[in-house]
Amino acid sequence: MDALEYTIFSYSNEPIPILDSAIPLNTYVPLDLSKRNMALKAYDITDYRSCQSYIDTVLKKMDGNVAYGGYLEHRNLYANHKNFTHLGVPIRNIHLGIDYWCVSGTMVHVPLDGMVHSFRNNNVVGDYGPTIILKHFLDSHIFYTLYGHLSLDSLKGLFIGKVFKAGQSLSRLGTPDINVNYAPHLHFQVIKDLEGNQGDYPGVCSQERLTFYQKNCPDPNLLLKLKYPGLD
Repeated sequence: MDALEYTIFSYSNEPIPILDSAIPLNTYVPLDLSKRNMALKAYDITDYRSCQSYIDTVLKKMDGNVAYGGYLEHRNLYANHKNFTHLGVPIRNIHLGIDYWCVSGTMVHVPLDGMVHSFRNNNVVGDYGPTIILKHFLDSHIFYTLYGHLSLDSLKGLFIGKVFKAGQSLSRLGTPDINVNYAPHLHFQVIKDLEGNQGDYPGVCSQERLTFYQKNCPDPNLLLKLKYPGLD
């Protein structure tokens, strides 16, 4: 853990809800979408309807409202998207953020003070759809958080430098037709260096690039402190 990661970890001793605060944290349940999950063989998770069916099964079984997880998961979720599987280019299938799967329209809250760095509708199938990136100053450190798969109206009224306070509503989860063909969820990612990107940053990487991206995109759970029972 480097100095920035320790600063992020030390920000709060308690879990931080990133979705609607009316949803109890004890109804957030872990979800495994990795290639090692044998239960997924009965589903085509590249189809958002089939993926949602599996998520609903997990939520019902565990009496949950939000399914979450995914940091550094090796997934088959992107197997039908050309921008992840170009011929001659290493396959990108390792997830760099945490996903929070919940019904479309659910509010997304800012976990700590920040300002709008950039935003964009990345509307290519398999991308993020509407996306917001916030810039944060914590002690002497600067870092960024990315929020993907949002609703279109989440981008209305935004401008570079707009300030958001911790706990303030930022956006809403988009529907599959807007979030570019995924079951409704929030992709949340912590980024140290945006490398010049605006309104976008890779959320999935190849095995060949994992060392770099794991360092540049630390586990968001350092900040949010939700547990991963059964997924270690």
